[in-house]
Amino acid sequence: MSAEFRARIPALPLPSPQRRVPVPASAREPAAAPATARTGTRRRRPPWVLMYHSVSGCTDDPYRITVSPYRLDRQLRWLRDRGLSGVSVGELMRARAAGRDAGLVGLTFDDGYADFVDSALPLLHRHGCTATVFVLPGRLGGINAWDELGPRKPLLDAEGIRTAAAEGMEIGSHGLMHTDLTKADDATVEQETKQSRALVAEITGTAPEGFCYPYGTVDPRAVEAVRDAGYGYACAIDPGALTCMHALPRVHIDSADNSVRLFLKRTLNPLRRKPLPPEQGQPEDTGAAAGEDEDEGAVGSGTGGAR
Repeated sequence: MSAEFRARIPALPLPSPQRRVPVPASAREPAAAPATARTGTRRRRPPWVLMYHSVSGCTDDPYRITVSPYRLDRQLRWLRDRGLSGVSVGELMRARAAGRDAGLVGLTFDDGYADFVDSALPLLHRHGCTATVFVLPGRLGGINAWDELGPRKPLLDAEGIRTAAAEGMEIGSHGLMHTDLTKADDATVEQETKQSRALVAEITGTAPEGFCYPYGTVDPRAVEAVRDAGYGYACAIDPGALTCMHALPRVHIDSADNSVRLFLKRTLNPLRRKPLPPEQGQPEDTGAAAGEDEDEGAVGSGTGGAR
């Protein structure tokens, strides 16, 4: 962490001690791949990518998108205690391609909330983690106006995005205005993918490698548009048959995720998500958009965490 950045951010209070939740013995040990597992098979397993949004003490959270700094600290400590390292999705996928992704977990923060710099970034540094922040260059310094129930939260401006990038975080695009690509016309889809990539490049000086589908919804047309826009990967939530490098599955994380829930989500991830295809070709056209699964809530229902 740079001295300038450290001086700008007040020291976070140490997490107050709380009653420990009993954790199964198996959850306390890092999971190791069987020695007989073939490398090709291991690389096809779905990556474990965690999906965060806002990090603050706000308790008004109808969409389950807020994690307190205390809870994030505990979650990152849980990863570290099991020999797991939180990294950006770009780093995770490069390591995966080289067969060096053992013990790596992808960390993503959707929407680009301003509290990422003040609340999440110091904790990521504390635990030696990096992350991918998916920002909205069409709403710089704005608010999350797409969340009908609120609460209203400020978004990163250009300076905040550059700060996150300078501190080692990967910056990706979340589109321009947080538009559901599966419901947009072709011209809008092109703007949300190509123009947003160009604007992020203007802010950071580097064209983003990653894209994140707003609301987690994805269909074959959206996947093709993201690929054509030049992104190396894209994050969805549970894309089902569309799963590929441009529709990566993720797991929603919120304030209720203690050590037991994290253990269960980690265990169930390879069972509930489809493996990546062995070759990076066109995704299967199912004729329907894919959103969240039952565990994370239905998109647009007001109960899920994909925003």
